[in-house]
Order: sequence, then structure tokens, then C-alpha cells
Amino acid sequence: MKQFFKFTLASILGVIIAGLLLLFITIGIISAMVSVSDEPEQISGNSLLLLKFNHQIVDRARKNPLEGLDFGLFQGNKTVGLNDILSCIKKAKTDDNIRGIYLNPTDIEAGMATVEEIRSALKDFKTSGKFIYAYGDVILTQKAYYLVTVADSLMLNPQGLIDFRGLGGERTFYKKGLEKLGVEVQIIRHGKFKSAVEPYLLDKMSPENRLQTETYLKSIWHEMLTEISASRKMGFDELNDIADMVATFRKADFAKQKNLVDRLKYKDQVIDDLKKLTGTREKDDVKAIDIFKYIKVPEQRVQKGGMVRNKIAVIYASGGIDTGMSDEDINSEDLSRTIREARRDSSIKAIVLRINSPGGTVHGSEVIWREVLLASKTKPVVASMGDVAASGGYYIAAAADTIMADRTTITGSIGIFGMVPNMQKLMTDKLGITTDVVTTNEHSDMISFTRPMTPFERDLMQNSVEEGYNTFITRVADGRHITKTAVDDIGQGRVWAAPNAKEIKLVDTFGGLNDAIELAKNMAKLTNFRIVNLPKLKDPLEELIKEFSGSAKASFMKDEMGETYKYYEQLHGLISQKGILARMPYDIDIH
Repeated sequence: MKQFFKFTLASILGVIIAGLLLLFITIGIISAMVSVSDEPEQISGNSLLLLKFNHQIVDRARKNPLEGLDFGLFQGNKTVGLNDILSCIKKAKTDDNIRGIYLNPTDIEAGMATVEEIRSALKDFKTSGKFIYAYGDVILTQKAYYLVTVADSLMLNPQGLIDFRGLGGERTFYKKGLEKLGVEVQIIRHGKFKSAVEPYLLDKMSPENRLQTETYLKSIWHEMLTEISASRKMGFDELNDIADMVATFRKADFAKQKNLVDRLKYKDQVIDDLKKLTGTREKDDVKAIDIFKYIKVPEQRVQKGGMVRNKIAVIYASGGIDTGMSDEDINSEDLSRTIREARRDSSIKAIVLRINSPGGTVHGSEVIWREVLLASKTKPVVASMGDVAASGGYYIAAAADTIMADRTTITGSIGIFGMVPNMQKLMTDKLGITTDVVTTNEHSDMISFTRPMTPFERDLMQNSVEEGYNTFITRVADGRHITKTAVDDIGQGRVWAAPNAKEIKLVDTFGGLNDAIELAKNMAKLTNFRIVNLPKLKDPLEELIKEFSGSAKASFMKDEMGETYKYYEQLHGLISQKGILARMPYDIDIH
């Protein structure tokens, strides 16, 4: 028996020691990976900055050494931050080792306003006298084509194609499917345009929803054509005629004939062009550096006089507000704390609140709004709107001193709603499951998913929605210095593209993140300053732990479900939502 306990204890001790060794080895590997990733990158003269945009673009990328790694296939799928892309293009403009930029996108996984900001940065790069050369075997989306038209030279493979057909928006409606399942979605809303609820009430778009969709799509298309027209020296009518012919499914000869590209060339011919442009000998390879390596190339310009004390804080608000759908969404408590700390930090002279959010809970939006209001009383606050800053995303911007948006930003959607699914028929008639309840008071079981709402409960929730909407339009009216009546007229859940939003005073001016920082600098009367990006990113070990938890689950489901993941996400949101929402009517994806 003694021998048994002896060997058992030894085995347990061995497992513990092995586990500790494995832990230390893992930490050592991660530390080595982080150390290597932090090392500066060297670059040779006569190099190209290569921009392929074959990774998802977010406002700010995380510090995860294993980010995007598919542990089943051991393949990576990185994300890259828009802030890093803009910084790299700006750095390349004055980098003597960079001769030009080579654009080689097939697609670009980003929102329309994000693409607009990259394109604007590339236009600024060209003022240096350096070249931009673009080539595609195929250019599969109109966003990618819109981007590459900024190039001095635009080439297409002789057997390639270009997507150019105009913009369209598709909505998915669940009403009939839910009826077959025996699920009734009970809606409480304010605003005839608050069409987030329509997929559960109708089987097609309402006239109001169709109107707002047509309005913002035409506005975005107009902005795209404005830039393409100037770059390609073509008229609007000419471009619209080509879109009506659907260039997408025509041969490359058609694209060349219609002046969508400059020439048709194979990759080897493109390489010859790049060698001439960079002064590379025929027998040598063209030297190119991608965005991930160029991020780590040190700036050539060195700030004299030591560390600059004055700072501008860029605070990122990306994702749904208190929706709990993803670790990447906005936690109102965390974000409000970040804004509060920036307000109290005397070295921070101005704040840029970068918003990329379709909204979320009313309570969470109000919590963040309060901190933005307090901050604006102590230092300049500029709201910089990205792809989407709507509903709750607009709510949190309303107290800023200035609201700046890209021309293709989607905003507005000033309205709130609540949805309560009634699954009684599904549970009872379809599944044979019944429920019973015991309460201490008349409405103790409110809100229930297993019975219809009573008139009292519906009236109570409607009053809550009306009070929430009144608070929302009050916040906007106070922040924008217009009447509540005027806000109500342009509110009621209606979605606007930025040019229309500027006309109705929801937006002050146009510009991207760099423009917002420049404006904040001028408002704070700064000459020397440095940027601090907030909230602080988690360290790599924390990110790694998170990768093995909830975010890994979400990532796995996205990989497995592909395009259908968005339908799961919408239905999951219906079941899991809490409280009254100030959220965009739907997710917008422009190809």
C-alpha cells in the first residue's frame, strides 16, 4: 500500500511539474514572439511600399502574437489597424528609402468610409512627387476599384475583370420563417424610419425604409463617382452608362476600351515597369516591404528636445454598445472610464473620439455621452466618425465640440426600440413544452418569452421608449444647438449618409481620422504634441488567453458559417438583447 501511495504521489507531482514547465515554456515562447515582433525593421533604398489589403482592416488592431491563427489549419488571418495604415502612408511620404507605392488589391475587407480615408491618404502621398502604381489580376469589389483609381498608373491582367455595376442593398426578412416556427416578435418603437424591427414584422421593405436606403446609397455612389471621375477624367454619365452595362462580367478589353484602366499587362510586364520606376537593375528583384513590416520601420525624423509632454488622446469606440455580442464591442463602463481619465489628465490637451458603432443599449449610450459632455467642458473634443456612427453611435458623439465624418459615413438613426419575442406557440404547439409561473405581484414575470405581452406591459414599455427617445433628441438638440422639434423631424430612426447629415446639421465637416487630429491640434492651440491611443491595448499574454475563450469561439463560428454568420448574429441578438436599444436598423455592407 505504501508503494501505491508513493507512486501515486510521485505521478501527481510529475504532472504538476510538467504542467509548470509547459506553462513556463509557453510564456517563454510568447515572450520571444513578442520580443521578435517588437524589433525594428530595416529597409533598403529604392524600395516599394506594398499594399495588398488582403487582411481585415479595423480602426485599431490588437497586440496578439497569435491573432487570427486557425488552430485547425494553422493558418493566420491577421487584422491591420487603419491607424497603422494611415501612419505608414504618411511615413512613406517622407521616407527617402521609399520610391513609391504598389497597390495590388483583389478585394478590401473594410467599410466604405475606411476605404475613403485610405484613398485620401494616398492622394496626399502623391503630393510628395512619388508614384502610385496599381495592378490587379482581378479587382473583385467596387470598393477596391474605387481605391485603385487613385493610382498614377492602373493596370489589369489581360484576362482579368473589374467589378463596376453600381450600389445595391439587400435586406433579409424573417417574419414568415418565424411564423412557421411559432415565434411572434412584439415590437415597441418610436420613429417611422426605425427599421431595425422590420425583418420581424414585414416580408419586404417599408416605403420609409426604401426611401432612406435609396437616399444614402445614391449619396455614397455620388461620392465614389466624384473621385473616380476626377482620377479617370470621365464624366458621371459615362461612368453610369458603364455601370448599367455591368462591367463586372465583361472581358478586360472592355475595361480598357471604356478607360476603366490604363493598360492590360501580365505580372512579368508589371514587374518590368516597377524595376524602371525604382531604378532596379533588370537582373535584380524589386525591393518591396509590406504593411506589417513597414509598421516596424523607425521614423526618419527624430523629435528634438526629448519627450513631448502635450498629448492628444485618440479614444476608440468600435462595435456595439453593451450588446455583449463580442469581446471587441464597446463596454460602456470601460469606455466612460477611459474618457474620464483622459479628461483628468492634464497632459492630454484634446480628445478625438473615434466612433465606428451602429449603437446598442440606451443606458450604455447615456453613460458614455455623460463623460463626453464633461470632457468637452474641460478640453476640445472632436468626434471622428468612421464607417458607421449611428443611433447610439451618434448619441455618444452628440456632446462633442465638433463632429467630423467621412463623406461615405453612415450616421443618424436617431430613434430607439425594443423587441420581445413571444415563443409560446413554438414551445407549446411545436415542441410540446409548457410553462407555469408563480409571482408575488401582478407583473413579476415581466418580461416573459413564453406568453404575449399584456396591454399594461406594452403600454409601460411604449412609455419607456417614448421617454428614451425624448432624452435622445434632447441630447442631440443641446449638443447641436438646434431645437428638439428640428431633431425629431430629421430623427425618427432615419439613416443618413454624411453629405445629407451635414446639410441637416448632424455633422459639422468632412474628414478622416488624421483630419480630426489636425482639427483637435488647432482647437487646443498646440504646436508640438504626441498621440496616445486609448483604451490601452491588452498585453499579448492577456490577448492570448482571450483567444482561447469567447473570441476564439466567435472566430471559429465565423470561419465555419462564412457569409451566413450575419444571419445567426442577427437572430442571436434578438434573443440576447437586454433593455431598450438605440441601434442601427441593419448592418450595411457595400461591395
